[in-house]
Amino acid sequence: MGVSTSSPDKGIRVVTADFPPVNALPVQGWYDLADAVRTAGRDPEIRCVVLAADGRGFNAGVDIKEMRRDPGRSALIGANHGCAEAFAAVYECEVPVVAAVNGFCLGGGIGLVGNADAIVASDDATFGLPELDRGALGAATHLARLVPQHLMRTLYYTSRTVSAQELHRHGSVWQVVPRAQLREAALDLAREIARKDGSLIRLAKAAINGIDPVDVRRSYRFEQGFTFEANLSGLADRVRDTFGKDGDADDTVRRHDKENPA
Repeated sequence: MGVSTSSPDKGIRVVTADFPPVNALPVQGWYDLADAVRTAGRDPEIRCVVLAADGRGFNAGVDIKEMRRDPGRSALIGANHGCAEAFAAVYECEVPVVAAVNGFCLGGGIGLVGNADAIVASDDATFGLPELDRGALGAATHLARLVPQHLMRTLYYTSRTVSAQELHRHGSVWQVVPRAQLREAALDLAREIARKDGSLIRLAKAAINGIDPVDVRRSYRFEQGFTFEANLSGLADRVRDTFGKDGDADDTVRRHDKENPA
């Protein structure tokens, strides 16, 4: 349980998140993930990082239960800062990051994959931002990197999800494979990248980031300001109090599991 790393092939580091039951990360989990990705990128022997997850889904966002247990706002502030650091670590990683997405990818998961360099997904993967149902705002910055503008807005306002197959049609998911083949497919892409010259691939990553039209760190920080406003006004608490049914998983995860039975 937690964040682990492995090096299955020369030049490749796999960073894996495992936070049962649904990979909703606590505050420390976001920081641990950021540290693991940054450490991998700083290693001169690494040429590609694979971001993966064990369990039912890739990522269900922040741990809402941790926030509910906090009588103040420290968990909220911690989650916001932790998410920002994890998203930035993926984007700023010195080498390309391949996200291997299984099952549901929600909330903070969108922040991770939206900042990744490439995405390989299982055929049962779904992507979405249920933030409005959670009394929060954010990661539209990253969803906008995955889908066209009007689709992003519709998904954001409705909290609906979109399939890996649809994202593949939009060109943001590189490959969709059966779940059992996901890790190997992601590693195959990572191997192809890792065969490039190590110094040149780092220059390429810096160059591509440098021509991005949107500063993702500043854009996400702007979004977070509205989350704080919603919390200070009490609006977020009113919405969050109705979130979920039994505290084990959110409604979007349940919907994913119902539509994609094992």
